[in-house]
Amino acid sequence: MEALNRYLVRALFLLLLCFPALAVQAQQKDVPRRGEGITTFLQRHGRSPRKYYAAFIELNRDKLGRSRELRLGVSYVIPPLESAAEGKRKSRRSYVNEPLFGKRFDDVKVTSNRLAGCCFYVVSGHGGPDPGAIGRVGKHELHEDEYAYDIALRLARYLLQEGADVRIIIRDAKDGIRNDAYLSNSKRETCMGDPIPLNQVRRLQQRCDKINALYARDRKKYSYCRAIFIHVDSQGKGKQMDVYFYHSAGSKLGKRLATSMRSTFKTKYGIHQPNRGFTGTVSERGLYVLRNTTPVSVFVELGNIQNQFDLRRLIDSSNREALAKWLKDGFVKDVKQ
Repeated sequence: MEALNRYLVRALFLLLLCFPALAVQAQQKDVPRRGEGITTFLQRHGRSPRKYYAAFIELNRDKLGRSRELRLGVSYVIPPLESAAEGKRKSRRSYVNEPLFGKRFDDVKVTSNRLAGCCFYVVSGHGGPDPGAIGRVGKHELHEDEYAYDIALRLARYLLQEGADVRIIIRDAKDGIRNDAYLSNSKRETCMGDPIPLNQVRRLQQRCDKINALYARDRKKYSYCRAIFIHVDSQGKGKQMDVYFYHSAGSKLGKRLATSMRSTFKTKYGIHQPNRGFTGTVSERGLYVLRNTTPVSVFVELGNIQNQFDLRRLIDSSNREALAKWLKDGFVKDVKQ
């Protein structure tokens, strides 16, 4: 009996020596930063929200707020990393929760793996103290940043459905995806929780810095990383515009992405508006964000909010949905090349 006890003690000691990380990992905890939701909390700890969201909820159900928000000062258990074998045993289909989409749209069912292994940085133009271009319909003043943000959220949701991981750079914790025609204006937007500067160069550099810091880590994990900047600016006041796609000078992959998106839009317009024609172009442009962002990027002008025809298209939420879907389809087309 004494020999058996010595054997059991020795076996237990060897087990602890061999697998200490498992015990520590299972108990790993941290407190959220101000403005963090579950998705960004998991991303900060190197966990894909698509894989670990449900596990996080199960481990921390009693500590979450009524709308599953994280509480400041509360310590949350971080789900242990899965082994490769465990990951393969789980179904590819799962759910992602993104509170930025709003309560009606925050649960996202992953229905495809066409963009699995891909990471996207989705950036809506302007925001915070900068409303961008301003259009008017009767008594309503319509700000570019609100419509660009709504399309950006819809695009992010489509990308998640395709199995991608998405970093939403410009954020408004209250708006969510909105189906209203006249989107209310605010200055609440942040750059991943940080106040957006009024100075234009500082404002643009801030979002470039956020993307570049994320990309430095993400490029080691993902086979395909791309950034997209979404605007509904005016090149000429009151002028109707098609959709234009810009890439940085000398970027072959940027040009390929922009071309894939233009091709997708031309095909979609041919199906849905066969008599309209499509004159959108792909070109190099020395825009600050394209010059100072490390991952391959595309800058998209989706219309002119100061033109009444374009404005009528933008205030229809089904059109904003279609634009987001076509941008997603452009990414899918590019990934296949």
